[in-house]
Amino acid sequence: MGNADSKLNFRKAVIRLTTKTQPVETTDDAFWDQFWADTATTVQDVFALVPAAEIRAVREESPSNLATLCYKAVEKLVQGAESGCPSEKERQIVLNCTRLLTRILPYIFEDEDWRGFFWSTVPGAGLQGPRQSHTVRQLRRKWPEDLQDEGNDDGARPLAESLLLAVSDLLFCPDFTVQSHKRAGPETEEDMQSIDSCEYIWEAGVGFAQTPPLDYIHDLNRTELLKLLLTCFSDAMYLPPSAENNILNRWVTFFSSTDNRHALPLFTSLLNVVCAYDPVGYGIPYNYLMFSDYREVLVEHAVQILIVTLEHEAGAAAATAQHNLDHLDSLSAYAMEDKELVGPDNLFVNYLSRIHREEDFIFILKGLARLMTNPLIQTYLPNSTKKIQFHQELLVLFWKLCDFNKKFLFFVLKSSDVLDVLVPILFYLNDARADQSCMGLIHIGVFILLLLSGERNFGVRLNKTYSVRVPMDIPVFTGTHADLLIMIFHKIITGGHQHLKPLFDCLLTIIVNVSPYLKSLSMVAANKLLHLLEAFSTNWFLFSASQNHHLVFFLLEVFNNIIQYQFDGNCNLVYTLIRKRHIFHQLANLTSDPVTIHKALEMKKTTLARISRTNSQETISMDGSRPAVPAKPGTLKASLVAIPAIDKLTEKAQVSEDGTMVCLQHNTHSPQITADQNTHTLQPQTAGDQHKRSLQSADTNTSGIAGASDTESNSGRDNEESFHPESGPARRCLSRVAESATDWNPTPDWMVTCSPFSVLFCQVLSWKSKLPLQTIMRLLQVLVPQVEKICIDKGLTDESEILKFLQHGTLVGLLPVPHPILIRKYQANAATAMWFRTYMWGVIYLRNVDPPIWYDTDVRLFEIQRI
Repeated sequence: MGNADSKLNFRKAVIRLTTKTQPVETTDDAFWDQFWADTATTVQDVFALVPAAEIRAVREESPSNLATLCYKAVEKLVQGAESGCPSEKERQIVLNCTRLLTRILPYIFEDEDWRGFFWSTVPGAGLQGPRQSHTVRQLRRKWPEDLQDEGNDDGARPLAESLLLAVSDLLFCPDFTVQSHKRAGPETEEDMQSIDSCEYIWEAGVGFAQTPPLDYIHDLNRTELLKLLLTCFSDAMYLPPSAENNILNRWVTFFSSTDNRHALPLFTSLLNVVCAYDPVGYGIPYNYLMFSDYREVLVEHAVQILIVTLEHEAGAAAATAQHNLDHLDSLSAYAMEDKELVGPDNLFVNYLSRIHREEDFIFILKGLARLMTNPLIQTYLPNSTKKIQFHQELLVLFWKLCDFNKKFLFFVLKSSDVLDVLVPILFYLNDARADQSCMGLIHIGVFILLLLSGERNFGVRLNKTYSVRVPMDIPVFTGTHADLLIMIFHKIITGGHQHLKPLFDCLLTIIVNVSPYLKSLSMVAANKLLHLLEAFSTNWFLFSASQNHHLVFFLLEVFNNIIQYQFDGNCNLVYTLIRKRHIFHQLANLTSDPVTIHKALEMKKTTLARISRTNSQETISMDGSRPAVPAKPGTLKASLVAIPAIDKLTEKAQVSEDGTMVCLQHNTHSPQITADQNTHTLQPQTAGDQHKRSLQSADTNTSGIAGASDTESNSGRDNEESFHPESGPARRCLSRVAESATDWNPTPDWMVTCSPFSVLFCQVLSWKSKLPLQTIMRLLQVLVPQVEKICIDKGLTDESEILKFLQHGTLVGLLPVPHPILIRKYQANAATAMWFRTYMWGVIYLRNVDPPIWYDTDVRLFEIQRI
């Protein structure tokens, strides 16, 4: 009954507030205390008892009352932070004020006239905050006038700063959010202003060796305060996306600045709590159904606070800080405080960039890998282990770690531990490929792989045998992690949602980056690559959009890299190239006159319906796997800004002879297209592990390449009418790709002087002449006759014998001189930064549904759409 009476009294207080047309005196403590002093409501109760319509009504009709309510709630938090909340009643007041502000703040942010409210200085509110009663009494009744910050008292602190400092203090309040180090007693109470919060870090890990005892009450209180912090930071959700990305979040900026004396222990506590969390525990089946795990909710909010506070324009400043601190031998909470801060003003970014001890890297990587792998755990008893739901936030955190701390990135790539992160990312990509509500998840996964693929070690690590059998909807295979990556990418392209088409360039760029280091592709992966080329090289697809030919160039570059640098171990791919040689002959003899282009585009219109009805003929998938399914009707999703094109996402780097990468000054981002490849001009040898070939032999054979290619290509041309590349698998691929194809965009000059088909003709000629087919055609010219001869002489019908022959074959001195290895490295820019901001806040919005903090508020950063 007591709890029911408490809720009733709280509801009556809300009604009285909404019905009062005159300002309530700030000194009327009896009225204001109804909201926090005599209630014992949960955060769910507060959201239910304070409807959105009534908050807006008070905001519009009685603005001074809403302002006073916010101010009085902050005052109580400041008082609690200064006193240390020694009594249970004071702790309950702090929690009630925290919940009330969490409820009200979004409605403050959504109104442009109120956006500056918390950053205005209240007359008389000095640096000591609103503890002193005379401060409250000087609060003016005409609060909207105070929004203009007319009361510029010397040393006055804005209400937002008082709120953030009070919450930071409360997060290290003994016996409230942390374990007290002193015995109980009035004479031994700890002074909140003098305690060293570095001694109260929440969890052992980075910069802290002690393991504090678990206390679920402390975890619950921390969660409430972190929820309020997250609500404060959500001010960014009520601004429209800006291409300039130069608007700083004032809440985050102050919270992560030197004004917050708890910045270091807060960062360390959040990071350690996340990385130390083990949702499985001792592995008792169904333990999560029998016991409440309060730590999980805390970890979820901790990782959300981390990714929000780590938002920064780029990693350049963090890299500078990293470089300046290379002389440090260790990193601890105490050492970092003693050192002069350098690098970004955002201390969270600064601290993250300065982590460099190997034991800290091991702790972070193992913790993140353990959490990312959690949804993949398979047990004999169905649903017997807890499955976390915050893997999207973990991916954002991993991205920021790699982006801001290059030493961490190199540590991740120096061993096979990177595969512990790769496998769950690929699982997420495959599982979500058909779900429209998970497009952001697929994008962040691809961005991470694009960042990793820019480093040589990533390609090398992919050669490790894939032995962890995570059930995925892909064909059963025996091979390496590179095979797994190629098959997942093939699934995304051929069976993913149509909105994923802008990612095709990124997916193939990743394969291009790692291709020079892939020692042995399986037959399944080789067939998938050739299937993509078969699908992308059809006339109607090539001519249907101005950028589609880039996909063909990417795939040809993959084949060239493997042939030139990893020929010896890739007999499966070579055999597949020989079997599918007609694709290359057709590309070499691609007809591009206006009549053919017109026929191809007309064929496209009639083909789409036939393709969409083609049944799948995939091989058997892994046991226990489930097919990717679309989002259920009614599922909510947050809109995303468009990602930039691949030429804006990457910059080219050339691998030198010593293995280092040199960025190219002339940065052309389209697939490798050089006049040298088509005129057979020899390029210098640049990689140490390539095949040793004679320059003279390559030059001598160059003149014969064109003739042989013309002969073979013409023979393939003769059969062009009877060959239909739109086979079953190709049709499935093209049905996904072509649905969102765009029209050509010729230049204005061409539009004036040429007909549309003539424009297409000119454009096709411009890239057709640059198709990098020389290396592949030379390989076919040499090996096809040999394979045909051995099949006739020995009467071979089994491909295993042919593979043995190819495995022991050699092309030394027969291929052109290897081209330089070109790597397309991710480069940060304003467009991707804005994409990450919208994606991050969209995830946070949709994940916080109990209570629904931002539901039904006027969010402008993105749109919430129902599928």
